[in-house]
Amino acid sequence: MSARSVGAGDLLRLGVFGLRTRPGRVVLSALGIAIGIAAMIAVVGISSSSKAALDRVLDALGTNVLTVTKAQGFGDPPPLPTTAVASALRQPVVQRAAAVGEAEAGRVFRSPFVPTAETKGIGVMAVWGDVPGVLGGSLAAGHWVDPSPHAPPQVVLGASAAHNLGIDRLRADSAVWIGGRSVQVVGVLAPLQLAPDLDNQVFVPQDTAAELGFDGHPTAVYTRVDPERVADARKVLAHSIRPDRPQDVGVTRPSDALAAKNATDDSYTGLLVGIGGVALLVGGIGVANTMVITVLERRAEVGVRRALGARRRNIRDQFLVESLLLSFLGGVAGVVIGVGVTIVFAVAQGWPVTIPLWAVGGGLAATVVIGGVSGLYPAARAARIPPTSALAAV
Repeated sequence: MSARSVGAGDLLRLGVFGLRTRPGRVVLSALGIAIGIAAMIAVVGISSSSKAALDRVLDALGTNVLTVTKAQGFGDPPPLPTTAVASALRQPVVQRAAAVGEAEAGRVFRSPFVPTAETKGIGVMAVWGDVPGVLGGSLAAGHWVDPSPHAPPQVVLGASAAHNLGIDRLRADSAVWIGGRSVQVVGVLAPLQLAPDLDNQVFVPQDTAAELGFDGHPTAVYTRVDPERVADARKVLAHSIRPDRPQDVGVTRPSDALAAKNATDDSYTGLLVGIGGVALLVGGIGVANTMVITVLERRAEVGVRRALGARRRNIRDQFLVESLLLSFLGGVAGVVIGVGVTIVFAVAQGWPVTIPLWAVGGGLAATVVIGGVSGLYPAARAARIPPTSALAAV
């Protein structure tokens, strides 16, 4: 062996040869790295795919829906004025508006023979305008309530209300018992993601609700505003609906609840990435252990090379390259496994597949760092072996 520096190609060939002589140990050590990288990429990929699915829902529903109610807090603010919907629609920033008002005395039953105590929590709501249209919802069957004045008695059921009343299909004779009479069911809503509290309600025209004690005041006004001016709309709505006491009006955005879910996903992602990092650390310790044992087993080889003129630097570089190759192989396997797990899970859930490039690149970069750190001590130990003591083992 010449005393000259060993080229990069020679080092690579020596590293590959060293790994090929111990395939079983190499596979087990690389598996530790692969598990850590696969865990990190799968966690990030699945979380990103989930967020992409949530963003798709938000884009479809719109993040520009604002809900106006009476303010929550100490005391009992007065109800919203009966002109709340009209006042909201007069604002240029408001594109559409609809409202519901609770008929507190309203009770709905499947038939007159159901005991009055078995309400199943179903409430009665008067309506202004196209509530599901403003909320980005849809009807599972039939049509929406006729919101015009003096509309004939009719009922639209929320998704949960329909289930609780045992109406699984809408028929021509579908009816419920409300206000001491049978009223035809003209529609059934699909679940409302922006207003799940409405799923266990039934919706009736205002005249019908008035017969059930409805006072004419809306409980909640739903507005769809200019997407570029949501913040301005939140300020304007309270003043437009109750100019004398805007502090008695609360304006919220229902899609904030979905955004909160997105933030929760971020927290879990951080936790699970941390777990993946621990697995990666364990894999790195496995690589270091493998390389230390390799150095001990190859003392004779090191002694021969040192006796033939190899420098300590050459020996150190050889074992460091082997460590880097071992970690890199584990990293590549981990990336493939992690991407595969993400694709399978996302497709099974019906989500778009989203795997951030930084996760893949970061995973491979982490393997290089792990390989370098894990190989430093074994490589330095191999370089310090004196030729005489190594040759004694031959």
